[in-house]
Formats: sequence, C-alpha cells, structure tokens
Amino acid sequence: MTSVDKPTTTDPSTADKPASGRHARVQDPQAQTDKAVTEAALFEAFGGVRGMVETVLPGLLFVTIYTINKNLHVSAIAALGVSLVLVAVRLIRRDTVKHAFSGVFGVAFGVVFAMMTGNAKDFYLPGMLYTLGLALAYIVTTLAGVPLIGLLLGPVFKENLSWRTRNPGRKRAYAKASWAWGLILLGKCAILFPLYWWADPTKFGWVSVALKIPPFLLAVYLTWVFLAKAPPPIDVFAEMEAEEEAEKAEEARKAAAQGRTDG
Repeated sequence: MTSVDKPTTTDPSTADKPASGRHARVQDPQAQTDKAVTEAALFEAFGGVRGMVETVLPGLLFVTIYTINKNLHVSAIAALGVSLVLVAVRLIRRDTVKHAFSGVFGVAFGVVFAMMTGNAKDFYLPGMLYTLGLALAYIVTTLAGVPLIGLLLGPVFKENLSWRTRNPGRKRAYAKASWAWGLILLGKCAILFPLYWWADPTKFGWVSVALKIPPFLLAVYLTWVFLAKAPPPIDVFAEMEAEEEAEKAEEARKAAAQGRTDG
C-alpha cells in the first residue's frame, strides 16, 4: 500500500490547525522524491555547474586577453582553443558532450564573425542572435500551446508529450516556465543589443560575460519552482513496459489454455 492508498483519519477539530513540533517538519515522502527528481532532471538538462563553466570560460578568456593586449586574433584563438580542450576532456572521460559541443560551435561562429569584421564585439554577436531567437521560440511555442520547455524536458522526465493532453497541471507549469525563459532572455537582449552599438569592445565584453550565468540561474530556479508545484510526470516508458508485460502474460495464458484444450 502506497502513501496515496493509505486511509487517513483527521480530527475535524484539528483539521484547520497548523502542524507543530516534530510533525511540522515531516513532509510527504512522495513530494520529496518528486522534488529530487525535478532537481536532478534540470541539472542534467541544463548541464549543471560544469556546463556553466564551459559556457562562460571561452568568453571570459577572450575578453580578458583582449583587455590586456587588444589583440583580436590571439583572443579569438585562445577562446576557440579552450573550447576544444573542454570537448576533448569530455571525450576522454566519456561524458555527455552536447553542452561542450554547443559551446564550441558558438565560439567558432563568434571567431568567424570577429575575424571577418575586425570588430571584437562581433565575437558575441552570434550568441546574442541565438539568445534572441531562443527567447522568441519560448514565447511563440507557449502561445501555440506547446511550450518549448516541455518539449525539452518531457523526454528527461520520461513523460514525452503526455503532459499536453493527459496532465493539464503540468502543461500549465511548462507554460509558466517557458514564459519565464522567454521574458528573461528578452530582458538580457534588451541590455546587450543597445550596448553592442555604443559601448567599446572591452566594456561590452565584460557585460556579456557577466550576463551569462545570472539570467540562466534565475530561469532555471523559476522552472524548478513551477515544476515542483506541478503534478508529477506520467512515466510513459513505464506504461509501455507494463503494456508489453501484460500482452506477454495474456499470450502465455492463451497458449496454456490452448495446450490444455489440445491435451
């Protein structure tokens, strides 16, 4: 019998009274499990601390070197080099490389842009355009009824798209989270794009690096808050496995019945 199946007996005289003492500190084990699963899934989906380091380090190295010697080529080569090293480390350790590879592509595009124009600020332009496009994607997909954060996290939670039709509370949570991501990223763009036009490359670079992590952490935190309060995900993989087991059991039963009939 699970915690959901257990009967509860509540004294009407104490139903509205707040819990106190030891009982106030006791939480539903299932709720604690759901929160832990949500935290682990978000950590995996967004790369965790290591993913953030891989996101920030190339840009930080670029702006640091450029601040010191104003040499665009050296700064760009150093940033690209450290990105390749981060990927190589993941390959050697046989870790997930999707975050590191996305960082390499972003840095590579930035290097190409900066080299073509000779403007150090263009190193950050591809990332800015990507951020703007991602912000619009979060907002548009949410308005269309398929919030992007749900599409990204559905497979991580083993629910795929079941939240769209079978779990309305979870769909609302994904919609809120997608709105949060879209608006936060738009706010970031509202700061960076004006600075791109009038700030000098060094100041612009430091602001760009400074805005890498805080908006991201805020969006992840809000996503965790919304999902922690949402209904648990429907494990469609477990459902499919259960259906397969039921089909096998039914086939075995029919075969046994056929054997008794033939006998």
